[in-house]
Amino acid sequence: MSKPFNLWVFSDVHVGTDLRHGIESLANVLRDSESGIWEWDIALDLGDMSGGQHIPDDTEGGEIVRQFQTLKHHPREAIYSLCGNHDRGSPREPVQNSWWRKWLDPEGHNTALSGVNPARRPYPINGTWERYSFRVGNLLFLMMSDINEPTQKLGRGDLNGQMGGNPSGVVSGATFRWWQQQVEANPDAIIISAHHYMLKDTTVASGAWEGVRKNSDGQWESHYHGYKELGSPEGASYLYWVDSTPDAQAFERYLAAHPGRVALWLGGHTHAHPDATDGGKSHIETRWGTTFINVGAVTRHHHCRHLSPPPKSRHLTFIPGSDKVTVRCFMHTDHLLPKGWYPRAEQTITLPKPFIW
Repeated sequence: MSKPFNLWVFSDVHVGTDLRHGIESLANVLRDSESGIWEWDIALDLGDMSGGQHIPDDTEGGEIVRQFQTLKHHPREAIYSLCGNHDRGSPREPVQNSWWRKWLDPEGHNTALSGVNPARRPYPINGTWERYSFRVGNLLFLMMSDINEPTQKLGRGDLNGQMGGNPSGVVSGATFRWWQQQVEANPDAIIISAHHYMLKDTTVASGAWEGVRKNSDGQWESHYHGYKELGSPEGASYLYWVDSTPDAQAFERYLAAHPGRVALWLGGHTHAHPDATDGGKSHIETRWGTTFINVGAVTRHHHCRHLSPPPKSRHLTFIPGSDKVTVRCFMHTDHLLPKGWYPRAEQTITLPKPFIW
């Protein structure tokens, strides 16, 4: 094809939180996306559809499905989802991430509830709810969900909320090995990795202890993320666990040893102003030859009380035959910044090889 490939990426919708304030956070951004301001061929949903501090429930799940029905010009299946930390259930549930698998359902196993029919996917997926891939031309998308850390006996909803979304970002060892195998088996592809969390020390506030902060008494407290003493708060803002290894940095070591092999890492989780540079890092940074993009948060109200960043998402345009990608940031409300494109956040990034569609 000769026309551009347009990718829309959003995260952290927190439907239940915004609905309590009378805002349909998902429906509103879907309307924006189909208003004619921009085009998109597919979209990535990078997790945290739920706004709950406890285990998400079916009422919120049904509301998410209802808001997805706002789409008029794209099938529901054009949006590819992965699980965020707020979407996880209890570590003791017999089926891991059962709520998310029931209502977001990337495999289409629960079509009657989720509305996802795998036969309608514009690009079929290969894999499971925890990790799956799909191709668009020579772009290979590797989608990885956040899960409960295997050895943890307590988690979301336990100890009257003291565990929060315990623990920090997690993937299984099997998912890391799958990711590595996919990267090594596809040397001709442009690899786009996606997870709810960013990797350590890549984008805004993604370092150790950068998701929380110290108060005037020198005690740790909530900042971008809730401070939960029992919930590995030092890694609150990045992918901290691989299996049961804390601060594992398995992906970081691989990328350092294979610079430029992965083109993009897309994530969300940390809700910040588009100009924020906490930890000396912005929303778009390059390390190990990989461009890391924190796409931001769509929610208007799901933040720590002293923070109130504007809702935003990202749009990427791939041009056939070109190794350049335009990344734009769209503000979804008039909160703090005018609604519309935010020129200060626009960047052009370079891929390892030209896009072929």
